[in-house]
Amino acid sequence: MEKKIIIFTRDDATSKNTERILRKKLDNTGYLVTSSYCPDADLLVCIGGDGTFLEAIHKFDFPSMPIIGINTGHLGFFQELMPAKMDDFIFNFSNNKYSLQPLSTVKIQINTKSGETYEHIGLNEVIIKNSNARTVHLNMSIGGSFIERYSGDGILVATPAGSTAYNYSLGGSIVDPRLNLLQVTPMAPMNTTAYRSFTSSVLLPSELSLDLIPDMYEESALSIIYDGFRKTYDNARSLTVSFSDIKVNLLRFEGYDFWTKVKSKFL
Repeated sequence: MEKKIIIFTRDDATSKNTERILRKKLDNTGYLVTSSYCPDADLLVCIGGDGTFLEAIHKFDFPSMPIIGINTGHLGFFQELMPAKMDDFIFNFSNNKYSLQPLSTVKIQINTKSGETYEHIGLNEVIIKNSNARTVHLNMSIGGSFIERYSGDGILVATPAGSTAYNYSLGGSIVDPRLNLLQVTPMAPMNTTAYRSFTSSVLLPSELSLDLIPDMYEESALSIIYDGFRKTYDNARSLTVSFSDIKVNLLRFEGYDFWTKVKSKFL
């Protein structure tokens, strides 16, 4: 049976040309290549940058198949390959010379005052902000214990995979993806005689959740941002952030090392 490979490509000349070359090589190797989603596909290839990678996994609703990225963007932290390595990729994949790296995802559940419940998943992070660019006021509990009344620009909750993204720009820590934890990073927290908030990240083990209740006198509408996608809720009663059961499986080849990649991208 022919192996199926899905290719998802960013709409720019370099990425499209890379796709054309890759399709020809895969066709010559005997693979069935498509741009349409097939749940029984053997591999999803994302050509572009990290934004393209995130767009693909959300468009295809966090597929269970292995995923590999070819970097035609800038940073390319999720992207395993450069276009010049396409032949090596095809050879190694065809000969099962690879491993899978499961990445954890984060889930946010929004409970509204009208009794409705909504849920969003992020691979990198979820962010809670005031939708009108005002200071957000949230009562924060961890594992059922009240911690603080947070005031600031917002709260970001990052997975280990997302620790090198927006979280890192906010001063959060880089976390090895082999660790099973969530990182709660405050965004411009207020710390005055009137408002007292944590000013550094807080690390949560996988079994604990973060519960947030908007201040009923201060909050009108909240924006929930997950991997760059935004939803606004004007009647949120409470929010819970926790690990999701969904995993994203990255294809990794011999020689991959997380900390070597961190060094090459940031130092």
